[in-house]
Amino acid sequence: MNQYSLNRKLIQSVGILLGLGIAFWILRGLGILTFIPGGVIWLLLFGAIGIGVFSYLQRRWWRF
Repeated sequence: MNQYSLNRKLIQSVGILLGLGIAFWILRGLGILTFIPGGVIWLLLFGAIGIGVFSYLQRRWWRF
């Protein structure tokens, strides 16, 4: 797996996690998905931020 393929997959995972987190947050606020705990939504959002930072660092400091 080369650098661009890995970075593309990381960016796609950021988008997916961020999209799910925002969608769950909105649907929970509307009262549709009330059974999802707030901690799960925060984990999705913080996971997206963490993967985004890792993707940036991986692209910036790629040595091979």
